[in-house]
Amino acid sequence: MEMTATSTLTRPTDRDRHIALGLRIKYLRRSRGFRLKDVADLAGCSESMLSKVENGQSTPSINMLHRIARALGTSIGELFTELDDRKVHVLRAGTRPALSEGAPRRGKGIKLESLTPFILRGLLQAQLHVIDVGGASDGAIEHEGEEVGYVVEGRLELTVDGESVVLEPGDSFFFESTRPHSYRNVGDTVARVVWVNSPPTY
Repeated sequence: MEMTATSTLTRPTDRDRHIALGLRIKYLRRSRGFRLKDVADLAGCSESMLSKVENGQSTPSINMLHRIARALGTSIGELFTELDDRKVHVLRAGTRPALSEGAPRRGKGIKLESLTPFILRGLLQAQLHVIDVGGASDGAIEHEGEEVGYVVEGRLELTVDGESVVLEPGDSFFFESTRPHSYRNVGDTVARVVWVNSPPTY
């Protein structure tokens, strides 16, 4: 008898994801011949913190993950997604890989849902940013590439190179990723934004 996906698959817990993330970071670091100190220095964190991340004992912020990925010469997407050779990738609602930061009760909750799988030599990466009321990115970041987005729901304040603009549902934006950029939810409802990076960054 053929078994359905819902009866055979067990979704990984947050703890499982943290352990898998740490193992992936450790594998990439060692495969590149880096010591803990090498990556920690490049990522701007302590060796003990990086060790805890690698061993699944600490959850890094999105900003720190970005720095670790850049130190390893990769993207956050590669740290989370398995590579396969399917011609068409479908990521169902409620099952997409997601990266969360903060907690809603502190007004800092942000979740990034992957809309695209990690593909070696891929040219872009798309995510659904779900930002709780009062939520904000973990400081400004800058990197190579370009970004485009579309606000599906809520009100978002986007700051690029010191200039801020408030975006409403239906608005879109574009900017060069080399300019320092950050964002925050300035509305009274959850904000949802389709966000595309090229090349893959997160």
